[in-house]
Amino acid sequence: MRVPIAHGLPREEVRRRLRERSPEIASFVPGGIAEVTTAWPDEDHMTLGVRAMGQGIDGTVIIEDHQVVFEVNLPLALSFMEPMVAGAIRDKGQKLLAKK
Repeated sequence: MRVPIAHGLPREEVRRRLRERSPEIASFVPGGIAEVTTAWPDEDHMTLGVRAMGQGIDGTVIIEDHQVVFEVNLPLALSFMEPMVAGAIRDKGQKLLAKK
């Protein structure tokens, strides 16, 4: 699943905001029991792993000039939730990029 989120920020600012706010991602998962891991293989790619209730979702965040693209690999068992997950990514992703 691919979820683009438009932005009007310089790439450096997008990187800064994502790095600073990535610990907030766990709070976006209902129930408060998610474990989230992030890594930066290069300056424009953040890998993301979310584990909760025995399920795992892995993805990549790609920083581009005018958008941030969340690429998420939903397990087959959760594929029916794709529209809901995409909406949540769009909503929460915009909050991660918003000025604090």
